[in-house]
Amino acid sequence: NLMTNFFMGLSIGANVLAAHFYGARQERDLGDTVHTAMLLSIGSGILLTLMGCIGAREILILMKTPSDLLELAVIYLRIYFLGMTATMIYNFGSAILRAVGDTRRPLFYLLAAGVVNVVLNLIFVIGLRMDVAGVGIATVISQCISAGLIFRCLTKAEGGIRLIPRRMRIHKDKLIRILKIGMPASFQGILFSFSNVIIQSSVNSFGPVVVAGNSAAANIEGFVYVAMNAFYQAAISFTGQNLGAAKYERINRILYTALLCVIVVGLTLGNGVVFLGRGLLSLYTGSEMVVEAGLKRMAVVCRTYVLCGMMEVVVGSLRGLGHSVLPMIVSLI
Repeated sequence: NLMTNFFMGLSIGANVLAAHFYGARQERDLGDTVHTAMLLSIGSGILLTLMGCIGAREILILMKTPSDLLELAVIYLRIYFLGMTATMIYNFGSAILRAVGDTRRPLFYLLAAGVVNVVLNLIFVIGLRMDVAGVGIATVISQCISAGLIFRCLTKAEGGIRLIPRRMRIHKDKLIRILKIGMPASFQGILFSFSNVIIQSSVNSFGPVVVAGNSAAANIEGFVYVAMNAFYQAAISFTGQNLGAAKYERINRILYTALLCVIVVGLTLGNGVVFLGRGLLSLYTGSEMVVEAGLKRMAVVCRTYVLCGMMEVVVGSLRGLGHSVLPMIVSLI
């Protein structure tokens, strides 16, 4: 996350810019944005692969990864980063589709890739006994499938979002605007991830039981976070579209509606996973000590997670308006 969040922030810039042009019906500018963003995604993925494969061991050592876990973690991380170009293509491509209001196809493509991931995990890990290497390979293959589907979708699309591979090039004016919106979000993502690296380093010092419990709880929290993050993404896209269409009277309604949705989802899911925590954590481990460690984290994080969702929705609305520095400062504080 530390290494990928910078480029994920740039995909937010592409989303906002595409939404503005789509709302304003500026098809040519929308097309230039799409081709710039997709070439940027490929370049970002290649750079991340090189950085991740070369620096995996050093990063994990700096994070004080327990020695009995280090070699497995290095193997997984290096394999994972081989699929980073595919990850970037999917994220930039899905950001473009969300910008024009198409959230269904990215969901279906990710669902298909997720099913493949689960099946390949069963084959590689249980059937072929490939351990973490099997998990990594299954992840990379599923990433390539989602990227291939999103790329094909854009090449078959109609209008300004249609991607023509031979026309992919960097349009300087669009790149500057993507960077202007996306860079603060990237910087925020890096600092958030850096703080998590420091926290994870501290957690690692407590030994394998706490590491396992913390990781299992974080995985479960991820479901809550993604559910809330959906309204952040919606706030960005709908706000950007209506700003481009000059329908300013809708923007406050979008914010209030998204806030109401995220409060309901955050409170329901956050408290729900705490209530069902023991059973959910037992899906990850048979160790009662690991379950207890996970429950301690979930009791604090999940019950208050709704506050994170509320903050992100407001940040999404501001980003949809084209403001990026102020929400970055608010989020970092």
